[in-house]
Amino acid sequence: MRTLVDIARAGKSTSLIGKIAKKENIDKKLLIKLIAEGKVVIPANRKRNIKSPCGIGRMMSVKINANIGSSPDNINLKGEIKKLKTAISFGADTVMDLSVGGNIRKIQNSILAHSSVPLGTVPIYEAAINAQKKYGSFFKMTRNDIFEVLKTQAENGVDFFTIHCGITKKTLNCLNNYPRLMGIVSRGGAITASWIKRNKKENPLFEYFDDVLKIARVYDITLSLGDGLRPGTVLDATDRPQIAELKLLGMLAEKAQKNGVQVIIEGPGHIPINQIKKNITLQKKYCHGAPFYVLGPLVTDIGLGYDHISAAIGSGIAAAHGADYLCFVTPAEHLKLPELEDIKQGVIASKIAAHSGDLARGSAQAWAKDKIMSTARMKRKWQQQIAMSFDPQKARMGRASSTPKVKDVCTMCGDFCSLKLMDEK
Repeated sequence: MRTLVDIARAGKSTSLIGKIAKKENIDKKLLIKLIAEGKVVIPANRKRNIKSPCGIGRMMSVKINANIGSSPDNINLKGEIKKLKTAISFGADTVMDLSVGGNIRKIQNSILAHSSVPLGTVPIYEAAINAQKKYGSFFKMTRNDIFEVLKTQAENGVDFFTIHCGITKKTLNCLNNYPRLMGIVSRGGAITASWIKRNKKENPLFEYFDDVLKIARVYDITLSLGDGLRPGTVLDATDRPQIAELKLLGMLAEKAQKNGVQVIIEGPGHIPINQIKKNITLQKKYCHGAPFYVLGPLVTDIGLGYDHISAAIGSGIAAAHGADYLCFVTPAEHLKLPELEDIKQGVIASKIAAHSGDLARGSAQAWAKDKIMSTARMKRKWQQQIAMSFDPQKARMGRASSTPKVKDVCTMCGDFCSLKLMDEK
């Protein structure tokens, strides 16, 4: 069965391609070309009909992902569904289920059933948890255990997988030769690295990458090649282990693209502002223009409790320089499992960053939105401004919380409202 890449390389279209072309206001033939070249992906498992699909990559609007999922300390399926709906309502383009507590399969299937946007997972989590239950230790996890999870999740309808195939004996040797302050901070990366060291074997997801591609082809799943060696502190940013993994991911991405499999590259992490542009440039160079998916990046390590702001700063700059896809960060980052309000704040911060990036990239649609807002502000059309905001309820409450003495202005300037003064004849 042909994948979306196969169809695009034949110069053909699909209803899905047509829908994205219309949504992004891009010529359909150009979109087909970008998909064929691996510069745009549309995550969509052929087993699932997604109500709100999205295109990620070159000439697309910048997309954002929201992470939800249970933890060993907090297992609440209804709560995770609420998080899912909150994330989508405030503008998340995709959602990832990162559950590591409770009945993983039940949670994942329920989220899939309720999600109107593409859903991603990290299969190594479920494989490790299953092995822990089955053998008493995830170190006894086998290649078959891992690939059984890949097949099952694919059959259930997962749209994209984060695969930690860049953690190998070679990249771990690089990490040993160039030690870091924080080592490996990726959960999937740490699981994989620990398994490799204990078993003295190669990473199955790397060694049998061809088999990963076969599964991806059958279900037309998009592979998100995980950055297991992403820096977890600005002190480790853009170091040799990170770049060694990036180069390897670039090679694997090229192999995936040649096999007709859509692929995304995941990126850092914690990166100081002055290194963000360099990171984007290196990714595009080594990964053949594949869409770049960044976690933040967080531009400082000391924003505890406000890491969504640190990430929004980095995300906006990254998007301006070519990052295509932003993974949100919530105020709960580094502290706890996010709650409902954390999800909301994380999505809004990330949406602001994505829109700011779209403006910098010259998106006509983004500039049109700002023009509408600015015109409404100039004319002091408060209801229109509120409707255009990322959080209309908060804007409405803010407006209602104070009563200006002068009609149609706010309580900041009153009689001295610059817009009203300049509007008077």
